[in-house]
Amino acid sequence: MWSHLVLIGATALLLYATWQHHAALMIGAALLLAAATVGATGLRRLLPLTAFALAFVAALLLPGPRLGVLDLLAALLVLGGLGFRILQEQITARQLAWQRNTIAALQAGSERLADARDADAIIRAGIGILDKLQVAPNLAFVAYRHGTPHILAAKGAFEAFLERPIHPSDNNSRSVQADHWVAEEALALLKKPQRRRYHVAPVYGRASNHLGVLILTRSEPDAFDEHEKSVVASFARLLGAQLGQWHAIRDLRDANDLTLRSLGAALEHRDDDTGGHTTRVVTMSVRLARRLGWDEDQVKALRWGAYLHDLGKLAIPDSVLHKQGALDPGERRVIQTHTTIGYDMLQDLHFLPAETLDLVRYHHERWDGTGYPSGLRGQNIPDTARLFTIVDVFDALTNARPYKPAWTRDRAVSEIRMQAGRQFDPQYVEAFLRMMAEHDEAHLVV
Repeated sequence: MWSHLVLIGATALLLYATWQHHAALMIGAALLLAAATVGATGLRRLLPLTAFALAFVAALLLPGPRLGVLDLLAALLVLGGLGFRILQEQITARQLAWQRNTIAALQAGSERLADARDADAIIRAGIGILDKLQVAPNLAFVAYRHGTPHILAAKGAFEAFLERPIHPSDNNSRSVQADHWVAEEALALLKKPQRRRYHVAPVYGRASNHLGVLILTRSEPDAFDEHEKSVVASFARLLGAQLGQWHAIRDLRDANDLTLRSLGAALEHRDDDTGGHTTRVVTMSVRLARRLGWDEDQVKALRWGAYLHDLGKLAIPDSVLHKQGALDPGERRVIQTHTTIGYDMLQDLHFLPAETLDLVRYHHERWDGTGYPSGLRGQNIPDTARLFTIVDVFDALTNARPYKPAWTRDRAVSEIRMQAGRQFDPQYVEAFLRMMAEHDEAHLVV
């Protein structure tokens, strides 16, 4: 409200000063107009400059006292000062808009980066953030797959070359690890007007591990300024940190998986003279879980549980574990303790998910509630245990044990079918039988 009153007063003062041919008063009114329009946008920002120029010309044309050379010089200085002020405000406004856009893009993008579940998703999210920063219309992230550079994510003109391998155009055998070589070949994919200006930023993870390179191009003649390069470099560090963290987690997960697989193989040598039980049940369980649409976290928990399901047998005496023939009731109670013993042994491995521990403890429960160790019934039995027990029993039936010969595949499948609703979850049995039938059909085709 006050700014409007000042604006009206300054305009009235400017008109009066023009009528009176009073140069100093005109200058004061123009400065007052400039103060009243600080932060204005659009045409209003030009009001002080335009009003003063028109007023000064009008004072020259109207009859009355003539303005002198010094008045003219003062007017020119005022016009220059007002023009410089407007230019500075435009630059400041652009910088503030850039900063706001940068903050908004990084805030929105950080959520996408946090939600990304793999390296490809992180890279796509990263390019999306960079696109929102509006530094350049054409963007590409180039990284190595099987030793060959590929464009893994892109925006603008680079999108036509997404997932495309990059090879030396002159068939030279020089190293493909050089960023400048990769950038040159990637830039050559675009037409010259699309890459009039370009900027290349390497992406590094932890311990200076090279993860890829960001390439930005635009058709405008203006070069990338230091502020833009600084923002891109900061973003490259953010992207590298996120990718580096994902790689570290993947390496840790792979190490955990390898450790558990090795432990499962070691257990197998004590319990299974024929060998291969752990590998078979893991492979078949994972196939069945993916057929049922389980997500990868569930599949991982199932796989780890399959590696460790008989861990508790380490505590079972050889006289019971390797007894030829049927077990007596006391020996059966001893062998049944392997589920809870294995569960207890794994309590200190805090990286194991609950679903893995559930499988180890409950994989001998039965759908009808007559299993052990807790007599769980139906869907009270955890999913991983309900699925795994089908595969475990099938493998035990089709392979020789100290107490029995191997069954035929058809006989074992018939037994699994017959135990649906008794020992096993009927829905999981149905999926298992379909999987086995499709496997048999595939073998017949071959």
